[in-house]
Amino acid sequence: MFKYSAIAINQAGSIFSMQPLLLLSGTMALYGITSIGWVLILRHAELGKIYPIMALAFVFVPIASYFLFGEKFSGGYFAGSAMIAAGLILIVSTS
Repeated sequence: MFKYSAIAINQAGSIFSMQPLLLLSGTMALYGITSIGWVLILRHAELGKIYPIMALAFVFVPIASYFLFGEKFSGGYFAGSAMIAAGLILIVSTS
């Protein structure tokens, strides 16, 4: 959503045009809602056990950017993603 907002700002030439402003406002609202959800999850889970799952964003966001924006990433991405997956498996299996 932040990327869509940035594209809209570039196309409009200003953050204060209606479309970019609405898109950015919606993005910030969604970000706030997910932050509240994160706090609610942390009420019932230990940070050390649940926080490593956030690393999955480094795997899924580039994949989404490939499909949504046509962005490319290097072969090192796959090696890094495999390391993240291996680290998560290690963390989960030893918890």
